[in-house]
Amino acid sequence: MWGKGTNNFLGAILAALWLLWGVNTAADYVIPTFEPVKGEEVAAATPQGAGAAKEDVQPLPVRLATADVEKGKTAAKKCVSCHSFEKGQANKVGPNLYDTVGSPVADAPGFAFSDALKKKGGTWTAEDLDAFLAKPSAAVPGTKMAFAGVASGQERANIIAYLHTLSDSPKALPKP
Repeated sequence: MWGKGTNNFLGAILAALWLLWGVNTAADYVIPTFEPVKGEEVAAATPQGAGAAKEDVQPLPVRLATADVEKGKTAAKKCVSCHSFEKGQANKVGPNLYDTVGSPVADAPGFAFSDALKKKGGTWTAEDLDAFLAKPSAAVPGTKMAFAGVASGQERANIIAYLHTLSDSPKALPKP
């Protein structure tokens, strides 16, 4: 029927599966599962969105008051693989972000936005950008943007302050 080599190969696969099962079972005993302590808050609902980190105890206007545009420009470098920032530059995988703050949502000429973002409507306020940067999929469920988000509230404020400078006539940011 089968040769000795086939039996050895199938036996090795079976042994590997048993080994993986055994290691997984042993790990369940060695590494305890996480269970929140009774009365401990797991996550507080914040206006910054579902992806907001615990660090975000300060409201966005307070974070914007201490935001550093240069740090925002540096932090935005993680976005350059998908977005362009200079006026008149072409869209990439994502739209050009020049003049985003205070502009209509899903309104970059020549870019095909997701239906979810088109349905969101409105304008990109600092609060909306903060929530979207925290976790795009939570702020706009169904968005095509496959970015995990920026956990640090101050880093998001720095990015928003930087984006705010990318305009011929910047809109006002919220004051503390």
